[in-house]
This record gives sequence, C-alpha cells and structure tokens, in this order.
Amino acid sequence: MAQFRLQGSKTLAVDMTGDGVKARNGSMVAYTGQMSFKKLTGGGDGLRGMVTRRLTGEQMTVMEVKGQGTCYFADKATEINLVRLNGETLYVESENLLCTEGTLKTGTSFTGLNGISSGNGLFTTKVEGHGWAAVTSKGPAIILRVSQGMPLRVDPGAYVAHTGNLNRSLKSGAGWTTFIGEGGGEAVQVEFTGEGLVYVQPSEKLTIGGDV
Repeated sequence: MAQFRLQGSKTLAVDMTGDGVKARNGSMVAYTGQMSFKKLTGGGDGLRGMVTRRLTGEQMTVMEVKGQGTCYFADKATEINLVRLNGETLYVESENLLCTEGTLKTGTSFTGLNGISSGNGLFTTKVEGHGWAAVTSKGPAIILRVSQGMPLRVDPGAYVAHTGNLNRSLKSGAGWTTFIGEGGGEAVQVEFTGEGLVYVQPSEKLTIGGDV
C-alpha cells in the first residue's frame, strides 16, 4: 500500500514498495529509488475516466507511477490536502485532484446545468473506494460540515470538493439583473444540504456566476 504524507504544505510525498498511484501528468518534482512512469489516455476506470470530457472540452492527462522508493508531487505551489476515503465518495473538481492511490476508482458525475451556471462544467470528478486522495487548493482549504437543517452556501469559485450524502443546487443571491451583469455582489452560490463535509479554498476562480 502506498503511504501518503505531506512534505511541508505544498508537496506530496508518496512512499511505494512496488505498488502504484495515479497522478496529474507532469506533477512529479523528484523521486528516490526506482520508479516507472506511464502516461494514461482514454476512458475507463481510474483517473482515465476524466481524461476527456467531450461535452465541455475539458481535458486532463494522467500518469501511472509505480516503483520502490519515494515520489514527490506538487502543482504550481498550491496547498495540498489529504483525504482518506473509507468506502465513501469524494466529489472534486478535476483541476484540484493531484493524486490517488491505485486502489481508488475515479470517474465522472453529471452535474447538469447547475455546473454550467456555476462555471464548473457539466461534470465533476468522482473518487470511490478505500485509500488516499490528494486534493489541491489555492491557499489552505477549510473543511465545513453540513448537517440536517443547517445548509451551507459556497461561492462557486471557492468550491473544491465534498464528501457525504449531500445535495447540491444553485441559489441566487440577487435578482436576474445581477446575474447577467447589471448589478453587483455575489450573484450565485452553491447550496449544500444533507450530511457531509465541503472543502473550500480561500481564493476564487473565475466563474459565470461569481462576483459580477
């Protein structure tokens, strides 16, 4: 089993003893021991399931890393957050998924027009199984709990990932004129209801429904 640990807050160290991981292509910054790297393409299980998003044009290439030793991964000096999955599902934006254990299965989950309106596309990435996943964020992510009767609203540009039994929907913070750019403020938020955890970054990416 690969061992995930942080080397500082912006570098992931993975200790391997013959097993492997799947990581964002080009994210390896150093390694010790003997490692092999294989670029993955196409669809199917694992991170390959998110390589091509035909409906959105979004693409991500992934590499499989196997060997004996320690491999170090990073992505543009972003913060790295370790998420341990014990049979639950992690939903995460593809640009924020850095690395997963080879035991985890990754595919896509349809978000529909909610995703398009929030600027996150028709699909989000789904990670399932038992093992570690490394998720990046612009600045240290905060983890917010959602419980019954206590919904959470998040700016679409600050959302990174979530776990648990959560429902996600778009909520307007103002009228339609604000949404199309004739007003100001946070026009659209993503509301989470149910039971689970939401990862939020202290930085906003550009979205259709963000601060207009």
